[in-house]
Amino acid sequence: MSIQLSDIYQARKNISEIACRTPLVPAWSLSGRNRNVQLKLEIAQPTGAFKLRGAANALSNLTTEQSANGVVCVSTGNHGRAIAYAAKRSDIPAYVYMSTLAPKNKIESIESLGGTVRIVGDSQDEAQQEVDRLVHEDGMTEIPPFDHFDVIAGQGTIGIELVEEDPKIDTVIVPLSGGGLISGIALAVKPLAPDVRVICLSMENGAAMYESIKLGRPVEVEESHSLADSLGGGVGLNNQYTFRIVKDLVDEVRTVSESQIAEAMRYLYEREGWVAEGGGAIGLVPLLQDLDLPLGKHIVVVISGKNVDMNIFTRVIGGEVPYSRPD
Repeated sequence: MSIQLSDIYQARKNISEIACRTPLVPAWSLSGRNRNVQLKLEIAQPTGAFKLRGAANALSNLTTEQSANGVVCVSTGNHGRAIAYAAKRSDIPAYVYMSTLAPKNKIESIESLGGTVRIVGDSQDEAQQEVDRLVHEDGMTEIPPFDHFDVIAGQGTIGIELVEEDPKIDTVIVPLSGGGLISGIALAVKPLAPDVRVICLSMENGAAMYESIKLGRPVEVEESHSLADSLGGGVGLNNQYTFRIVKDLVDEVRTVSESQIAEAMRYLYEREGWVAEGGGAIGLVPLLQDLDLPLGKHIVVVISGKNVDMNIFTRVIGGEVPYSRPD
């Protein structure tokens, strides 16, 4: 079953009381010389990241029995936070499984929202094995972070908002992890504004979707620490939706270095006044560095999340690149 534009419009109705319509604001320091740049501030969501849209839509479609049995997910942090927030509002038990790479601040934030966190293994794939067991043995419902019909439709509501708020948009730059965000946005934007170029970026180490697209099939990659930790994790060897959507609808898929991500975080804070995690700020890189990408005159960068460990953030603002590798 394919995701249609009508599914995304329905998702907008489903999530209207939980997720908010986020601001689209000018980035004055990046605009000029016949170029207009705007920022879509998903950092304004109640949970600080876009993931609330997909989580809220998925939970809205649960049956009474599924809600009673509870939900479970694997998350690098922001999806788990969204699930915990939306589930608590509906009195649904929520369990979030994370790998040892998960930042402490994101673990604590999920617990503060009422979710139960379990740390399993050194990768998302290892955590996924335990989730599979809970689904099979305990009858819980898994809400995956990206490769899920309702999750993708929920994220697609961003695309509808972009086209409604500025019909002149010709380029959208989006962070890339498992592909739920970029898939939803592309599924919304391409039918409404076919000429818009959709570009996505990930970190250069452990970018599973980038490697999968390059090889023509979903593949596993070794995960590593990154400023863009929210973009970590695999795509799933049995990927049902996002691999195909990214392959078919996304115009450019690129990776960037840790130093470039750090520069984007610093620039966003110092010149535009916004705090974002590495994965949330990564979309600024093509505007700060020459990546040989064809950019238009009316550009939107999706600032996808702000849930950064402030110790790391302070180091980055001070000029460090915490996870850079020696040349």
